[in-house]
Amino acid sequence: MTFPNFDLTTIAGESTTLSEVSDRVTMVVNVASKCGFTPQYEALQELQNTYQKRGFTVLGFPCNLFMMQEPGGAEQIVEFCSATYGVDFPLFEKTHVNGRAQHPLYAELVKTPDASGKAGRVKWNFEKFVIGPDGDVHRFRSRTAPDDPAIIALIEEGVNAKLEVA
Repeated sequence: MTFPNFDLTTIAGESTTLSEVSDRVTMVVNVASKCGFTPQYEALQELQNTYQKRGFTVLGFPCNLFMMQEPGGAEQIVEFCSATYGVDFPLFEKTHVNGRAQHPLYAELVKTPDASGKAGRVKWNFEKFVIGPDGDVHRFRSRTAPDDPAIIALIEEGVNAKLEVA
């Protein structure tokens, strides 16, 4: 299956598409700087550091829909992420992950059920979607740490399969 391509806007206001990373294992995460799960930025950056040269990337989508936990503008978000967690993975403009203004990327992602078989709305910040180079999507709710063994196994499987094809 090929995951659909989507137009995206980086946090710096530049246009790009999901096709830029379509050959990589990608983790899409809705992030926020004032959330109880915000420390997950550290593990997300560790994953980026560990696997980026092997064909993996994290994509962070700041979201202010859950109790206004991402109130800052683009510059404040970048400064916070960089200074506090050393984030260098791609960040995008603030994104609606639910509701009438839901980004088409998230409209597609939320069709994927989680481990308990439930699809639908994003429930909170730091919900993770791992997309393989084959377009296969796996969903992990906020309480699942980015470095959870199930996520690591998916990343390893995806980057190893990519290496076998090359």
